[in-house]
Amino acid sequence: MTVVTRRRAVSRAVRLDRSLEALPLFRLSDSADDGVITYADAGGGRWRVIPSPGDRLPGTFDQDVYVELLRRFQEAGEPTDGVITFTLHAFLRAMGRRVDGRTYEQLRGALGRLERTTLESIGIYELASGARADLRFTLLASVAVERRRTLDREQLQLFNSIATGEPGVARVVLAAVVRDNLAANHAISISAPCYWALGSPVARRLYRLLEVARADGRLTWRVGLDQLAQQLPLAQRYPSHLQRVLQPAHEMLVAQGVLRNAAVRQHQRDWFVDYVLGSRPA
Repeated sequence: MTVVTRRRAVSRAVRLDRSLEALPLFRLSDSADDGVITYADAGGGRWRVIPSPGDRLPGTFDQDVYVELLRRFQEAGEPTDGVITFTLHAFLRAMGRRVDGRTYEQLRGALGRLERTTLESIGIYELASGARADLRFTLLASVAVERRRTLDREQLQLFNSIATGEPGVARVVLAAVVRDNLAANHAISISAPCYWALGSPVARRLYRLLEVARADGRLTWRVGLDQLAQQLPLAQRYPSHLQRVLQPAHEMLVAQGVLRNAAVRQHQRDWFVDYVLGSRPA
């Protein structure tokens, strides 16, 4: 197997911070509510996602940027300094996005939000040691996007293999707490082809959350509908509205083999979702 083949094989799987995946981060609806995301677990832990003043919460595009960043971090060998370097053009192409001025601005905006949005844990974010930490951090510790010099841009046209549509080069640093969890293998793994094949932001987020349940050794998972809505998170609150949002995501996940079955059930006044996990996607 060649080096290139090995790198492509590795990049099919993406390792993600197991603790972070259990917590809400990205807004998954077009609701105008851009307030703080809050979440509390049964043990009294609390979590908040706090946008920078004048900014909005990370959204569906930002979620995809996050997954591609972690894929590239892994492909780079998970450097201890957390540095990931890439061209904006190559990054968008890897996400399957159209490459134009609008998407360049979207990507710059997403990277900026991931640097500015504060994540706050009070006894809920689990470290690899098992301790539940009180901490505040941002997913990206720093972001710098630079344009190549004019001379460089002119020279790029001489090489067909190098994209010349955008001279921007980004250098970002992944948060230390996330790097530490990944280094200690406090992680889950998702299939990049499976993730990108899911056509719904809700399905993509739910896929990652289901892999947390799998990492906990579950083949089946019963979760309260209200709790699931908070963990994803979803803006809808009525059971009928939540079911309408979840049903297409469930169908996509069953089609991809992530789930064997998903059923929303009512027991007395409480609503639950029962999941039967499928095989791990390749």
